[in-house]
Amino acid sequence: MKTQTTTLLVIGGGPAGYVAAIRAGQLGIPTILVEGAALGGTCLNIGCIPSKALIHAAEEFDKARHWANSSQLGIHVQAPRIELPQTIKWKDGIVARLTGGVGALLKKNGVQVIAGWANIVDGKTVDVQMAGGEAVRVQCEHLLLATGSNAVELPMLPFGGAVISSTEALAPTVLPKRLVVVGAGYIGLELGTAYRKLGSEVTVVEATQRVLPAYDEELAKPVLSALKRLGVVLHLGCSVQGLAEGGGAVRVRSATADEFALPADQVLVAVGRRPRTEGFGLESLGLDMAGRAVKVDEQCRTSMRNVWAVGDVTGEPMLAHRGMAQGEMVADIIGGKRRVFAPAAIPAVCFTDPEVVVVGLSPAQAEAAGMDCMSAAFPFSANGRAMSIESTDGFVRVVARRDNHLIVGWQAVGRAVSELSAAFSLSIGMGARLEDVAGTIHAHPTLGEAVQEAALRALGHALHI
Repeated sequence: MKTQTTTLLVIGGGPAGYVAAIRAGQLGIPTILVEGAALGGTCLNIGCIPSKALIHAAEEFDKARHWANSSQLGIHVQAPRIELPQTIKWKDGIVARLTGGVGALLKKNGVQVIAGWANIVDGKTVDVQMAGGEAVRVQCEHLLLATGSNAVELPMLPFGGAVISSTEALAPTVLPKRLVVVGAGYIGLELGTAYRKLGSEVTVVEATQRVLPAYDEELAKPVLSALKRLGVVLHLGCSVQGLAEGGGAVRVRSATADEFALPADQVLVAVGRRPRTEGFGLESLGLDMAGRAVKVDEQCRTSMRNVWAVGDVTGEPMLAHRGMAQGEMVADIIGGKRRVFAPAAIPAVCFTDPEVVVVGLSPAQAEAAGMDCMSAAFPFSANGRAMSIESTDGFVRVVARRDNHLIVGWQAVGRAVSELSAAFSLSIGMGARLEDVAGTIHAHPTLGEAVQEAALRALGHALHI
């Protein structure tokens, strides 16, 4: 077996791994990255990017269908249709450009990419099986685990045939007439909403009593209203029992223990993701674990010297931008810089309709932490830009300490509020107070004015409500 040596070996070419490799290359650290599938990982290939492309296509098609009936804007079109193969080709084109760009950046920064599957021998040695049958042994000074996560599979609904994960849902060859979505978290609702807008009959089954159970109820209310307007059928407080005999329906049990069947051409299981820790010899290292995740400290060090872990394999929150930040930090530390991973806040976005953004603490979380905080919300119904884009549901909410007005959290729900997340993160990261945001001139007319107005309202003198 051929042997290579390097300073840093990265296992996994997703956002966490490729960012770590690029940064290491910039710092002049000899780096090898091993990826068995496609550069970009889940996010670029079968997650963040393709899902947002499909959501956009679904929104545009739904809008065209709306205009085919009636529109107060005075726009009318003939009955629209969608050519799904062309939609998927367009989506795949975006993915190809982005993954190709990642490869170019790695090459530009001197990172060697080995296309193959890694198997850990020890903390300094990894064997890589390449597609052509060849194998190479890589010996390294630093080993970085960036293996990502997998969709959770339910024992009573194993993947295969009509039962699909988000991966298959993002590359449909035909639209199912009836889609049952298991799980009302952000993945299930993002994809369920997209399929409904594309024309499928969508039913969502959720074990808890509400949608988006990980988010506070006020943020979920506008999303629930939108789902009902779209005609998405919800079965809350219900659990799936498996496929009915013949496979054409899903057996569901209600909170009262009654069982019923939901007809389904496809079943999308979207009940979360778990760290990918199997299949590459991780157990040989005997690392400390945090449940299913690899346990790391504030520098992403594992319990073995010079073995690091970043991204989804380290557990929640499983967010690409968290993994990217961790990967960059690890490269900096290996390059001799002093860094710790201690962000003031990590934004999380649901690309539902409407979108949801949370950064920092909610009012309930602040109270649970023993903080004396104040909060105030500004509704989009009082925002001129929201009116002009026909989207007045939702609000922006700020949470701040009562004593010194230090901002500790932002939440928003509404159309395009994902674009406000940078302002939210920046204000918390820079230690802004209510007066800082309230005193900053915000462009008019924009949705961002609601950010300023929320801060003003918390101070007791909102101008437009």
